[in-house]
Amino acid sequence: MSIDVNRVFLPVRIALLTISDTRTLHDDRSGDALVERIHDAGHELAARAIERDDVQRIVERFREWIDDPNVDCVITTGGTGVTGRDVTPEALAIVAEKHIPGFGELFRWISFQKIGTSTIQSRACACVAKGTYIFALPGSPGAVKDGWDGILKSQLDSRFRPCNFVELMPRLRES
Repeated sequence: MSIDVNRVFLPVRIALLTISDTRTLHDDRSGDALVERIHDAGHELAARAIERDDVQRIVERFREWIDDPNVDCVITTGGTGVTGRDVTPEALAIVAEKHIPGFGELFRWISFQKIGTSTIQSRACACVAKGTYIFALPGSPGAVKDGWDGILKSQLDSRFRPCNFVELMPRLRES
């Protein structure tokens, strides 16, 4: 598991969605942490928005970005807990064509190393929808750092071996 320096780096166009009833762009520390990591990794921030914890609004935003040819991937932060207002996984399920269960499983394993059994409260998840990846992370700065640093940084790097999500992008719309 390493970066193959003989392979070409392909930047990914990433849309970032913060899901929160209380955050704004001025105090979105989790979103800011992801923006910094996206840029540091050499990717493009294609769009950024904040939506309330409302399934329909989140689904509409997903569909907008899924249909945008300038968005390869959507990363969300927030709304993955178990309270009544946490609805990100439900919204993701509406647009999902193929779920990526290993993403949530791996996220919780990484998180377990830091916060122990409290990770069970996370419903981090991922899917493919119309050829676009969607990764839903919890809303805390620590959780987004764990999700990016532990999974997405390597899986969104076209040089990562033995395999990565980027090399599959041209084939995601196959039938």
